[in-house]
Formats: sequence, structure tokens, C-alpha cells
Amino acid sequence: MSNIEFPVEQKTLLIEKLQKYMSSELDVELGQFDADFMLDFISKEMGKIYYNQGLYDAQAVLTDKLDSLTDAIYQLEKF
Repeated sequence: MSNIEFPVEQKTLLIEKLQKYMSSELDVELGQFDADFMLDFISKEMGKIYYNQGLYDAQAVLTDKLDSLTDAIYQLEKF
């Protein structure tokens, strides 16, 4: 899997959210560089876990929809 990368606007928003969270919840002021570095670390070390869970969730939805489609086709069969 390649590294998770965000468009500039999205990364800026994520950095701002991380800074706000660290400030309000942990009373830690995180500068732009440190927040960027931390976001890169989180993305690299934990991003693949979230990414894989998203794939599993999508697969479960797809499986459910295919089961429904299979049932619908079975109901259309003529006996």
C-alpha cells in the first residue's frame, strides 16, 4: 500500500483540527511544523488500519447488497 497523502487544503484542515484538539483536550500548544509532523506520523503508523477497516466495511456493504440482489433474482425465477 502506498503512503496516505492528502490534498493541501485537506491536510491544512486536519492540522488545524489536530492543533485545536491538542490545545483544548490536552492543554498542549502544537506549532504548525509539529502538527504537520504528528499528522504524518499518525497517517503512516495508523492510517493503514483505518484504511483497511474502511475496505472491510465497504466489502460488508457490497456483500449485503449482492446477497439482496441474489435473493431478488431468485424470486424472479419461474418454476
